[in-house]
Amino acid sequence: MAFWSAENATKAYLSTLKTDQRTKEPNVAEFISALAAGNNARKIAVACAGAANADILVALIAAANETRGQVVCVLRGIEELIISKKVLEPSEIHQIRFVVGEASDNILISDHFGEADFVLVDCNLENHQDIVRKIVNHHDENARTGGVAVVVGYNAFSRGSWRFSDGRKTQFLPI
Repeated sequence: MAFWSAENATKAYLSTLKTDQRTKEPNVAEFISALAAGNNARKIAVACAGAANADILVALIAAANETRGQVVCVLRGIEELIISKKVLEPSEIHQIRFVVGEASDNILISDHFGEADFVLVDCNLENHQDIVRKIVNHHDENARTGGVAVVVGYNAFSRGSWRFSDGRKTQFLPI
């Protein structure tokens, strides 16, 4: 993630809009797709509270296609994995690497979120703030090797509020 690419952002946004026939109007998925692609994210990771949101995964696939990147989706259990795969098209399933485990696990943080340059965390996860903190701290520790990442929390409205006050610059976008 070296620079912002308006071209990648636009292409990913439009690709998500075209391929995502599950909804009739644009939603947060298109914004997330543009944000990931515009930041030239090559490794995109998402932590899900339950089964993965199909709109979000399609958006991340669109972003990865623009940046020649990859998508890793971390789910809590086998049941969530089965449900997540059922809501996707076969061609979409093969573009995502699914990992089963607790998103707060230090090994998953290191292996999947720590290497990612765009991370999406579902705020419906019980410990989403700790997960974000661990990811950010991991990236801070590896900053000298290019460890800077964009970390985005989604579904923040469902938690009532978003608080991440450890001195970092954060923005809450009500979209």
